[in-house]
Amino acid sequence: MLKRSHMCGELRAEHIGQSVTLNGWVNTFRDQGKGLVFIDLRDREGMTQVVFDLEDADEKVVEEAKGLRREDVVAVRGVVQKRVAGPNPKLATGEIEVMVSELEVLNKTEKPPILPDEHEAEKIAEEVRLRHRYIDLRRPRMQGILRTRHEVNRIARDYFSSHGFLEVETPCLIKTTPEGARDFIVPSRIYPGKWYALPQSPQIFKQILMVAGCDRYMQIVRCFRDEDPRADRQAEFSQIDLELSFVDRDDVMKIISGFAQRVWKEIRGVDIGEIPVMSYKEAMERYGIDRPDLRFGLEITDISDLAAKTEFRVFSEALGKETGVVKAMLVPGGAEKMSRKVTDGYNEFVKTFKAGGAPTVKYTDNGYETGIAKFVGPIEDELKQRLGLEKGDIVFFTADTWDIATKSMGELRNRVARDLDLIDQSLWKFVWVVDFPMFEYDEEAKRWVALHHPFTAPMPEEVERLESDPGGCVSAAYDLVCNGSEIAGGSIRMHRPEIQQKVFKLLGIGEAEAELKFGFLLKALRYGAPPHGGIAFGLDRLIMLLAGTENIREVIAFPKTLNGVDLMTEAPGPVDAAQLEELHVQVTASEGALVEDA
Repeated sequence: MLKRSHMCGELRAEHIGQSVTLNGWVNTFRDQGKGLVFIDLRDREGMTQVVFDLEDADEKVVEEAKGLRREDVVAVRGVVQKRVAGPNPKLATGEIEVMVSELEVLNKTEKPPILPDEHEAEKIAEEVRLRHRYIDLRRPRMQGILRTRHEVNRIARDYFSSHGFLEVETPCLIKTTPEGARDFIVPSRIYPGKWYALPQSPQIFKQILMVAGCDRYMQIVRCFRDEDPRADRQAEFSQIDLELSFVDRDDVMKIISGFAQRVWKEIRGVDIGEIPVMSYKEAMERYGIDRPDLRFGLEITDISDLAAKTEFRVFSEALGKETGVVKAMLVPGGAEKMSRKVTDGYNEFVKTFKAGGAPTVKYTDNGYETGIAKFVGPIEDELKQRLGLEKGDIVFFTADTWDIATKSMGELRNRVARDLDLIDQSLWKFVWVVDFPMFEYDEEAKRWVALHHPFTAPMPEEVERLESDPGGCVSAAYDLVCNGSEIAGGSIRMHRPEIQQKVFKLLGIGEAEAELKFGFLLKALRYGAPPHGGIAFGLDRLIMLLAGTENIREVIAFPKTLNGVDLMTEAPGPVDAAQLEELHVQVTASEGALVEDA
């Protein structure tokens, strides 16, 4: 085989006159009919135009060159020359071409079911591209995403190693533990009737590593969650997982901020600067969501005191509830941009988040108009001053319990920003969100549930509230948010077993159940566990942001469909009856049946 001397994206004007060898795929084939055949040869680094002079070339080379077609795999040897037709600014190698003297056809392709063309990719159904992923991955964009993922992994290993972290692998076959999602389980052949689970995260193991004196742990780890389908979710995904001993919340946030700064500087060439910190309460009050997108305004204002002065029944009924509030959001210039049809659509939109609706009012040259204008008379001046109203603005309201009114307005805020194109896509806006509630109350189950996970510690000054006021207890959790996406989340853990037991009790996990499910962790905590905390980056979501895509399947080499199917390998698939018998497993569902959640 003619072994390459350069990659197809490497050659430049300074290589003119050199003899080179290139290997790659035929990207385009053009017979100009003037004794010349042109081929764009492609590999992961780019493309180079190679030229066959049919009059001067060896007869065998000529014959083989004429037979080349898209996606054939070839090796060529020739001399780099200045591009005769003039530079091609669309190619990094656009100043040169290679005049071929030798050609070796390494593999002829059958007619490809798809072609790795960027301009054609959107026209091809995703299912077809996933079925032929080995061709789809040849696209330059996909190769670029794979490279970005590699670079982020490299930066992670370099950065955390320089900060004293050890990369430690944790098991993939573990004991099932409740972590919020369904486990994937694996039957044991040696112990009939017993099962392993695939880890939803290495949470317990990384805490045990801290007890074991590892001090600082890092792992780029695969995690598995049998969750319901969602566009930005995969059953198997990757985390950059970290844990540190003898630290507090600020220590962890400082190290992780440095990592984010380095990633964005090296990958995107952007200095994100110091990352601001915002409390959960402030995020919810101002933006209606605990992962606020700070690239645009549309801040939310509590006007409960003003609403109480009106005779609008929707407001008064909401304020009569135990945690009732009225929220308002001003949309500058929205009076002209939003028709009745549009505002009615938003009214229906917030109902999907349990709100009763989103009443509106427009502020125009004639004062307050449309919507609930007749009810704002008693507060028209105060409302104008509170919100900073100007002519041409529109105001949306939500009225319900604090939780429903705030969250539904937060969702509406994001929807309006997208619809009005208010989001500057060139910006990178980071924020740390801290001081989360430790628990939230599940009305259906009539018990407290952990807002993050059951190993999250309360802030040191909040420990007493575990018994006296669980609903008001503030946790030592922290989330890193970028452009409205949570890209990392973590917390300081409970290193004292008596506090961990109190939390289990609050969550309705009795001593026997806790011992059964977490006995090895509780036992470890009794033998000198240091204060410790950690965090995990969702690697796939991180790459999605850096690559500018909202499709998680674009950033995973071999992803599953929304329903968890690998179309290329046809997994999941049937298992031989002998294997099932050996595992002491019996299949009761009919073959090929899709089990849907009720």
